[in-house]
Amino acid sequence: QPQYNMLKRERVEKEYLPIYEKYGMGLTIWSPLNAGILTGKYNNGIPKGSRLDLFKDNGGLKGNIDEAGGLNEKTLERVKKLTKIADDLGVKTAQVALAWVLKNDHVSSAILGVSRVEQLQENIKSLEVKAKLTDDVMKKINSIFE
Repeated sequence: QPQYNMLKRERVEKEYLPIYEKYGMGLTIWSPLNAGILTGKYNNGIPKGSRLDLFKDNGGLKGNIDEAGGLNEKTLERVKKLTKIADDLGVKTAQVALAWVLKNDHVSSAILGVSRVEQLQENIKSLEVKAKLTDDVMKKINSIFE
């Protein structure tokens, strides 16, 4: 169960590659939205009541975010570009981030960290968004996060 998202890719895409090829195994991944960073809600600061506001002193949460590149200007610029792609597709940024994870043939399932039913309902729609991630859209996304 590795962490896997647009910002944290190395282990899933390279280190575990021999496992997929040799044994045909898939993964259950966690943190597909990188603690909500890939939803776009932090593009203009940390909103009151958000996970990063409520748990700002949580070392584990901070460690996971830092391991994926941290919450900094470079990360936020990337997420803003992702938000533009999502807007062009007429969907939510989180849905694109989740659909991107699910496009990886080696990902069998993703553990979601929702805190409200509404988030779960929105996240489930990423299954429909997956079809909108054409090869061209995937190239645009990957060019942002590589």
